[in-house]
Amino acid sequence: MARVLCAFLTIVFLVRPCAAQPGDWARMEPAYAGFDGAELREAIAFAIENETRASRDLIAEHAVTRGREPFDEAVGPLKPRGEMSGVIVRRGAIVAEWGEPGRVDMTFSVSKTFLSAVVGLAMDDGLIDSPDETVFERLGIPEFESEHNRRVTWDHLLRQTSDWEGTLFGKPDWADRPGRDLRAWRDRARNEPGSVYDYNDVRVNALALAATHVWRRPIQRVLRERIMDPIGASRTWRWHGYETSWIELDGQMVQVPSGGGHWGGGMFISAYDQARFGLFLLRRGEWEGERLLSERFFDLAETQTDAEGDGRPLPGYMNFFVNTGRERMPSAPESAGVHLGSGTNMIYVDRDNDLVIVARWIAGGAIDGFVGRVLGAIERD
Repeated sequence: MARVLCAFLTIVFLVRPCAAQPGDWARMEPAYAGFDGAELREAIAFAIENETRASRDLIAEHAVTRGREPFDEAVGPLKPRGEMSGVIVRRGAIVAEWGEPGRVDMTFSVSKTFLSAVVGLAMDDGLIDSPDETVFERLGIPEFESEHNRRVTWDHLLRQTSDWEGTLFGKPDWADRPGRDLRAWRDRARNEPGSVYDYNDVRVNALALAATHVWRRPIQRVLRERIMDPIGASRTWRWHGYETSWIELDGQMVQVPSGGGHWGGGMFISAYDQARFGLFLLRRGEWEGERLLSERFFDLAETQTDAEGDGRPLPGYMNFFVNTGRERMPSAPESAGVHLGSGTNMIYVDRDNDLVIVARWIAGGAIDGFVGRVLGAIERD
């Protein structure tokens, strides 16, 4: 009952200034945003009641989950998480917020979406001629000089179909979520780049390394200057790498950020800043009339990957999970998309309904039920 009451109060008093720092966003009462207030409160109560059962102590959680893998040691920062939190934005205004939306927490694989945006900026600036260009052709760096890795393109890395081979920042590619027979996995034949999808953080970090070499400066700074500052994000977010991911560029040491929190690190961010970035995605890279990221990038990023997978719907670029055939989220329109990270962390983007939903630390199995309840709260003419 206390949890439901908390959600109720959050919506009723939505017009009050927030103690956290969400910027200068307008707030809108649910009714003005086209919601049935009671049904929206019920949807939020459902989310709160379905907080993940995983421990809030993410250091202990890492030991229990990743600690079963070889090379399991965390080499990036970890921190305890907050309570189940979220923000709902419709028609550009905050309609609802609950939990601790101003708290900076890990967001795990949602970090991949930020990484893909930085690569998209490099394409827009002509630093990468084409997504089909090989990384070795562009950079010639040793991490891509093996016979197999020379064939890996930017598109393969963005779509997680590269089958990149090697050890990066002390983590071999085969050590990420390996099968029981480690030797068979380590010594297996390589797949032709582009043919097989594999969710592998070592290869995501290979993309972060390549992007850093392309920009020749910290890509954290590129993200801040080109996207996060223009969209009004706070200065509280941090995109961490590993203690082992420092490289020398032009005589200076630069830390390559990680594309997730598998071994710690990745994007540490508030739900408010997640929601701002979600609105940026909803608007396909445009903010207040200024084009920050090209529509061409979104055309590519939101095109579902065509490769052999594990039977589940594949994303487009990185964590751009599209809803083709409404397979991933039956309750959502086919045009909607979602960006997911362990926890579960979610940014839901729905252009049909001019809607962004951020949910943090919700049970994965409750996502579609929550999204469906929010959509059901929209009053139709």
